[in-house]
Amino acid sequence: MKESPQEQEKDKSKGQSSIVDKIQQLGQSNVPQPADSNIHVLPIIGQIEGHVQLPSQNKTTKYEHMIPQLIAIEQNPKIEGLVVLLNTVGGDVEAGLAISEMIASLSKPTVSIVLGGGHSIGVPIAVSADYSFIAETATMTIHPIRMTGLVIGVPQTFEYMDKMQDRVVNFVTRHSNVDEEKFKELMFAKGNLTRDIGTNVVGQQAVDHGLIDAVGGVKEAMSKLNELIEHNKENEKKVVQ
Repeated sequence: MKESPQEQEKDKSKGQSSIVDKIQQLGQSNVPQPADSNIHVLPIIGQIEGHVQLPSQNKTTKYEHMIPQLIAIEQNPKIEGLVVLLNTVGGDVEAGLAISEMIASLSKPTVSIVLGGGHSIGVPIAVSADYSFIAETATMTIHPIRMTGLVIGVPQTFEYMDKMQDRVVNFVTRHSNVDEEKFKELMFAKGNLTRDIGTNVVGQQAVDHGLIDAVGGVKEAMSKLNELIEHNKENEKKVVQ
């Protein structure tokens, strides 16, 4: 059955509006479509947003969006591995730790790549994967926890901050090869950051300190993840036997 001229005109206008949408959103008319894959890619971009909504001009990763995605990844039998792409300035400490704990507790193999930056609370997220990579020019800023808003000048405030800082330190040292003393030394170093205390490590330095497993990008991460997936399948077969 042939379409009427009106229907053909509608289809044509739909196609044109779809192309216009792609140009407006992505700056190009042809967008490559990913093939059906057993690997899910989870980007963590911009500032990690917690309980307080950030201004609309900020690029954010909302933890309430991340957590359901991670649950869905765990439950989906078609997904066999996860790649976490990081380019973040950090953000809410508790939200960042929640995402980190979720990634670390997945039963499926995970690999992270720090691209551009994985600063502040982005450090625990980067190390939460089974294997971590950092781009040669990417940076990671390690510094003490900061607090915004009303601060009450009593000893309990310092104790609260100290306990929160211990949570971050314990998580990072548990999921990477850096020891606690070295990590605290990087965190409290003076003279490295112009307006703060802490350390900025670049590429290979992060590997040398034991924070990240290797320098690499997409190719290396995908190769490593496929290797981990195969290893996981072999272990499952052994358990079944």
